[in-house]
Amino acid sequence: MRYLTAGESHGPRLTAIIEGIPAGLPLTAEDINEDLKRRQGGYGRGDRMKIESDQVVFTSGVRHGKTTGAPITMDVINKDHQKWLDIMSAEDIEDRLKSKRKITHPRPGHADLVGGIKYRFDDLRNSLERSSARETTMRVAVGAVAKRLLAELNMETANHVVVFGGKEIDVPENLTVAEIKERAAQSEVSIVNQEREQEIKDYIDQIKRDGDTIGGVVETVVGGVPVGLGSYVQWDRKLDARLAQAVVSINAFKGVEFGLGFEAGYRKGSQVMDEILWSEEDGYTRRTNNLGGFEGGMTNGQPIVVRGVMKPIPTLYKPLMSVDIETHEPYKATVERSDPTALPAAGVVMEAVVATVLAQEILEKFSSDNLEELKEAVAKHRDYTKNY
Repeated sequence: MRYLTAGESHGPRLTAIIEGIPAGLPLTAEDINEDLKRRQGGYGRGDRMKIESDQVVFTSGVRHGKTTGAPITMDVINKDHQKWLDIMSAEDIEDRLKSKRKITHPRPGHADLVGGIKYRFDDLRNSLERSSARETTMRVAVGAVAKRLLAELNMETANHVVVFGGKEIDVPENLTVAEIKERAAQSEVSIVNQEREQEIKDYIDQIKRDGDTIGGVVETVVGGVPVGLGSYVQWDRKLDARLAQAVVSINAFKGVEFGLGFEAGYRKGSQVMDEILWSEEDGYTRRTNNLGGFEGGMTNGQPIVVRGVMKPIPTLYKPLMSVDIETHEPYKATVERSDPTALPAAGVVMEAVVATVLAQEILEKFSSDNLEELKEAVAKHRDYTKNY
C-alpha cells in the first residue's frame, strides 16, 4: 500500500491517491467524512473550520460501496478557494494581482523562510500553502480508509490528549481502547478525565486572549494487533521506527515515544521489561505493557501505545519579530488565520497516520488481493502465534 497527497491550503481542492487496498473492502464517503469532521473539531479551533465542511468525493477505486483493488482517488473541495482565485491562480496574472497577500515576513517556527530559500521564492506564500496543516486533511482521509481495513481485522484505534499546554491529564489505569475512544469522543478537548474538562477550556480561552498558542502531547492506542508485524533484521523494517517517522512527519510534531518512552531512562531494567505469560485461552501475553507493544522492532501482541509531542502553532496573533526578505529590515511576522491550539485535531491526525502505517505493514506481510483472502491469512497467523 502506498499513497500520495496533493493540494494547497487555499487551492481549489485537496487530493489523495492510495494504491494497494484489497478489493472487496466496504467503504463509503461517510467512513471518511466522520474522521474529517473530527479533525475540524475540538475546543479552540478558529474561523477556517467554520468556512470548510470537509466532504470527500471518490473519483476512482470504489464501486457500489466496495473497493475494486484499483487505485483509490479522493478529493476534498476547498470552499475558501473562491476568495483566492487570483492569488492562487495556476495561470500567469498581472503583477498588481500577484502582490495581493504576498508574504515577505516569515513566521518563526514555520516553513516560510527555509522553504523560500530552498525553492528560491520571492513570495513565501508558496512555502506556506503546501506546508500548512491543511495538508493533514488528506492524511486523515487516507487514515480513515486504513482504519476501515483494520476494523475488518478486529483492530481498534483511539487517541486522547495526555498533556495539554504543560498540564498533565490524569488517566485512569487499565482503560481499554474502546473506553479511551468513548471518553475522548465525549470531551471537546479530547481527554479521558472529565474532571479536568473546564480547567482546560478556561486555559485555552486565556491563551487566546493573550494572542498566544499552546501544544502538548497526544497518545494513540491500537488494540488487537497481531504478533510479529515489523522485523529486527534491518533498521528500516523495524515497525516502531516506521511509526516514529510517520508521527514526526505530522505538521508541528517534534518528538515521539512508545510505552514508558523517555521515562524508561530513569528506571531500572526490572522496572521496565514486560514479563511474559501464557494461557491456553490467550496464548502469550505480558504482565505489563511498559514497552508499548514492541520488542525488537516487532509487535508483541500487546496494545500499541505511542505518544507524540506537538509544538505550539507558530502563527501568533501577537507575532514575534522577523525580517523582511526583500529589505532585510526587522518586521513583525505575518499573521495568518490561526488557532490557540489544535491539539484535539492533532490527535485525530496522529491516529490516522499510525493506522496507515499499520495497514501498510499488514498488507505487506499477508496475502491481500481481496479482503477475504487477507482475513483468512490474518486469522491463520493468529492461530499459529497463539499455539506456538
